[in-house]
Amino acid sequence: MKARGLSLMSGGLDSQLAVKVLQDAGAEVEGICFETPFFSSAAARRAASALGVRLHVVDFTDDECRLIENPPHGFGGAMNPCIDCHATMIRRAGEMMAELGYDFVATGEVLNQRPMSQNRQSLGVVERSSGLAGRLVRPLCAQLLEPTIPEQEGKLDRTRLLGLSGRRREPQFELAKKYGVVDYPSPAGGCKLTEKGFGHRLKDLLEHEGLKDRRLVELLLIARRFRLPDGTGVVLGRDARENAALKECGVPGALVYPVNCPGPTALVPGAPSVEALAKVAALVAAWSKGDQLTDPIKTNVGEVPPPYDRAQFLSSQIL
Repeated sequence: MKARGLSLMSGGLDSQLAVKVLQDAGAEVEGICFETPFFSSAAARRAASALGVRLHVVDFTDDECRLIENPPHGFGGAMNPCIDCHATMIRRAGEMMAELGYDFVATGEVLNQRPMSQNRQSLGVVERSSGLAGRLVRPLCAQLLEPTIPEQEGKLDRTRLLGLSGRRREPQFELAKKYGVVDYPSPAGGCKLTEKGFGHRLKDLLEHEGLKDRRLVELLLIARRFRLPDGTGVVLGRDARENAALKECGVPGALVYPVNCPGPTALVPGAPSVEALAKVAALVAAWSKGDQLTDPIKTNVGEVPPPYDRAQFLSSQIL
């Protein structure tokens, strides 16, 4: 009997190699990937197509936002709840595994490749937190870990699984040549949550407007952001594309924009005060190409008459 399973796919080299090793070990494998505004499924889609495996794409945004609001195992170097994120992905994959009647969930993890999230203790935490004890296969380092249920049942040939460990990438590059895997991104990057600058903006949104409105979360990927002294948030477009996106995003609030000259559109979520709108008008005027003091600035809740106080603009905190 062949084992059947779902293998987590990021599109990176390790996740592709995990699929190939599992197939060599006699398993039938389908891929599963997760997408949010913080990380894309594009690389996983390309990899699944190149490998010729079916890919299940799962929207993970709500799960990720809940983990950012309350990460049981804390954050990494930025706003990245990596351990809890990975465990939740595996749990979600496990739910699909049970629905499909499959035998295991697999990952491309390598023991000790990442000192914080892939040491033996962290791998154990992820397995216990995901609720998949005995059903979580790590084919690239399986021979260094306890046998899983599919291996014990003889459905998965343990002798064909690997025992990789450490940060050296040469063994993976050799395997890539063996299996003909040529398209894979750099092992670093890919998740905005690991970027400190992005994490700063995300933390600001979490502390003020919160993460309940998915549209505000998605807007973190574009535009300049400001925080007025009274706590009012401002999202300021940098070009025509971003201005259009702010006008079309559907977030309740005020839109502030110049009338007679090129310039940015500002989105002010919520119900800003008259005083806040005057500060936003000064902000828009300062970034516009017309006369910063006299060109009219309009909003979808009424016009803000000139002149505009540049000191109001300077008092805004750039995020």
